[in-house]
Amino acid sequence: MPDTILRLDTSGLNCPLPVLKAKKAIKSLAPGDLIIVLATDPASSIDFQHYCHVSGNILEKYSEENGVFEYLIRKALKD
Repeated sequence: MPDTILRLDTSGLNCPLPVLKAKKAIKSLAPGDLIIVLATDPASSIDFQHYCHVSGNILEKYSEENGVFEYLIRKALKD
């Protein structure tokens, strides 16, 4: 079965709101599912890297284009 992919647009929100909204959204996913988060806050890259490190979720991809940051996060297999 393919992974569930949730999209979350946090554009316009500043730290720590993008990570807090993503953390809440990830709770609705099954282990191994994916979330794509869009953010415009330049500090979000530090926040998402740290969040994934401490939560056990996996930051699979990170990119930036024209001031929009995109994070592809896989929910940890264990909570």
